[in-house]
Amino acid sequence: MHDLSNWNLLIVDDEPDNLGVLELVFRFHKAKVRVAASGPDCLQMLENEDATLLMLDIQMPGMSGFDLIKVLRGDERYQHLPIIAVSAHAMAGDSERAIEAGFDGYITKPISAMTLVDEVKGILSTKQQV
Repeated sequence: MHDLSNWNLLIVDDEPDNLGVLELVFRFHKAKVRVAASGPDCLQMLENEDATLLMLDIQMPGMSGFDLIKVLRGDERYQHLPIIAVSAHAMAGDSERAIEAGFDGYITKPISAMTLVDEVKGILSTKQQV
């Protein structure tokens, strides 16, 4: 089991089932987890408490993940915050498009509870090497 007790994770997804799976996996590994159902909710939560990692759905009504990352990367407070895209889109080029938009990594749905933490840690270790 991973000890993620030093992680303060914010998960943003408009689908309650997706939020639930991500939240359950990270809480199992002792991470502090907060959830937001929209981009504006995410921004409000970040104003009230910092996060060490943001997991962000791409397809959300109103403010998409691409809209939200543009706002976050334009704010100096969040330029170095690790942000991972989580999306059901698994077409060729989707991952590259997300990285070009400012995401640090890309994980496709459906989420595998067995490999999720290792995937996230792999993305974070690659980011730290840059």
